[in-house]
Amino acid sequence: MVEVTVTPQSSLSDRPVQIRVRGLSPSQLVTLRAWLKDEQGECFQSRAFFRADGAGEVDPGLHAALGGSYSGVWPMGLFWFLQPDTLFRRLVKRDVAGSPFRVRLEVFDGLCLGTDPREQPLGSCEAERWYLGPGVQRVPVREGRVRGALFLPP
Repeated sequence: MVEVTVTPQSSLSDRPVQIRVRGLSPSQLVTLRAWLKDEQGECFQSRAFFRADGAGEVDPGLHAALGGSYSGVWPMGLFWFLQPDTLFRRLVKRDVAGSPFRVRLEVFDGLCLGTDPREQPLGSCEAERWYLGPGVQRVPVREGRVRGALFLPP
């Protein structure tokens, strides 16, 4: 049984998380994919190819990606290299206080380049990426022509 985990599962968007895949065969070639839908329903995704270690595990913080959206050791690469499916779209969080981005992480056997819905992942999990910490107060700012928001810590 292949298991994908993100620790912590719920975190602020600027905090690092640890991604691990367990239960693979030693030296198995896999694709690790991250994707989310923004508030307008636009899909953003990234993918990286890895070879499992001798214990059948993949950790992007320790193991180098062999290709895909990036290569090399990037612990947060799957989050940092999210790209839109539609050209010229930007990943922007408008409702910072109401809901997190929910990032789906999936692992596929071999090199998976497409998004064929018939391809079943070996394992998956979901990470919540919040933009506002607990107890932070958001105060709208409207002074003359200045518009913005002031975020006050608890």
